[in-house]
Amino acid sequence: MTEAGMQRMASRVFAALLADDDGSLTSAELGERLRISPAAVSGAINYLTQVSMVGRERDPGSRRDRYRLHNEVWYDSFANRDQVLTRWERTLRDGARTLGEDTPAGARLLETAEFFAFVQSELVGVLARWRESREATG
Repeated sequence: MTEAGMQRMASRVFAALLADDDGSLTSAELGERLRISPAAVSGAINYLTQVSMVGRERDPGSRRDRYRLHNEVWYDSFANRDQVLTRWERTLRDGARTLGEDTPAGARLLETAEFFAFVQSELVGVLARWRESREATG
């Protein structure tokens, strides 16, 4: 996960949650399993909640937070990526117009924008096919 760009500690915390049967652990459990400080757990959890990969909930009758993987975490992660691609594409197209689409830099920005548009259109189809396959298998 770190090779894909995720922070090292967030990768470790996410992997621990992914490997847990329930997909949920408390801060103390994460610290103990990973042998990391409460501050390291907190920083990783803050990142993972910001990118909508992990949710925070309370254990019934307790003051302890429990961190849980979101259902369909990968689907949601890629679906949210769609919004990012749209923003990047729009920004790149604006930049290409500003620089002039006939300049080398403008043409490069325009080609990149077209790449993001292509990836986005393919991603929509991939996510729809995933939903269909999941519904078909129950």
